[in-house]
Amino acid sequence: MSTQISVPPQLLLERILTLEIVRVTERAAVSAARLRGHGNEKAADQAAVDAMRRELNKLPIEGTVVIGEGERDEAPMLFIGEQVGIKAGPHVDIAVDPLEGTTLCAKNMPGSIATMAMADGGTLLHAPDVYMQKIAVGPGYAKGVVELDATPADNVRRLAKAKGVDVSAITVLVLDRLRHADIIQGVRSTGAAVRLITDGDVAGVIHCADPENTGVDMYLGIGGAPEGVLAAVALRCIGGQMQCRLILDTEEKRERARKMGVTDPRMIYGIEDMAKGDCLFAATGVTTGSLLSGVKFRKDVIETETVVMRSVTGTVRYIKAEHRQFEKFHLD
Repeated sequence: MSTQISVPPQLLLERILTLEIVRVTERAAVSAARLRGHGNEKAADQAAVDAMRRELNKLPIEGTVVIGEGERDEAPMLFIGEQVGIKAGPHVDIAVDPLEGTTLCAKNMPGSIATMAMADGGTLLHAPDVYMQKIAVGPGYAKGVVELDATPADNVRRLAKAKGVDVSAITVLVLDRLRHADIIQGVRSTGAAVRLITDGDVAGVIHCADPENTGVDMYLGIGGAPEGVLAAVALRCIGGQMQCRLILDTEEKRERARKMGVTDPRMIYGIEDMAKGDCLFAATGVTTGSLLSGVKFRKDVIETETVVMRSVTGTVRYIKAEHRQFEKFHLD
């Protein structure tokens, strides 16, 4: 029996890009939260993936996962190229990270989130699951205020000058990894501060878009390409600048990238190169962090907090929800 869509496509897209997408990240977050602190990263990630896939397949869309957790058809995760939705409605690109911060969730540490993005079909960068160099700052600066190929020290000085402050007032967020030792040293050599995080660079990039509240002025370092595209969608919605480059340091990676349409392995991508058109970003807290509160399990209620952003309007909504159909939420 075919499903009839009576809503005009542009209104349907708008409806999907508000509350429909929130349910997807809510369900993934709740499923992962049930395994917080159990020490099993794989199980928590799989729970989030399964819940996200179920919800995506209920949506009136013809969706293609262009940013996922694998590129092989046999991948247990939401893989690149997977088709989702009920195959009726608008064609859309989907980017997912069902559980960003799997280690954070497994150890019940702050900052784990379930996140995804949706955009008009053909508008998100089709990037392989490889590492990516990234630099990001918030809104309000002239284009090119920072550059990916400039040194960390130069970027700090440029940003301080543009902001009209001493370099000592600048804070740069960096993933705490051995590969970032030179970046950390370069930032600190100027007198600027470094804030280290153990995981979660999607949230890390978002933090630099609101320095007055987060205290973060810049994000710098190497992280996953899927997270880079998701972060680019968020910055499209809330403002800011970002430059990225795929790290294609083997022939196998370069070949994978070529198959996905990447012709220049050294290309620097801006936000508009990674996310064009109308797009939306949503994230629900799994464990409580500086961006979102984590899932709370009450006696008869499950509480969630989600942020959802839309690029065409620049709207940012924080949704605190109480889910009272407790058993249904657990079993669906």
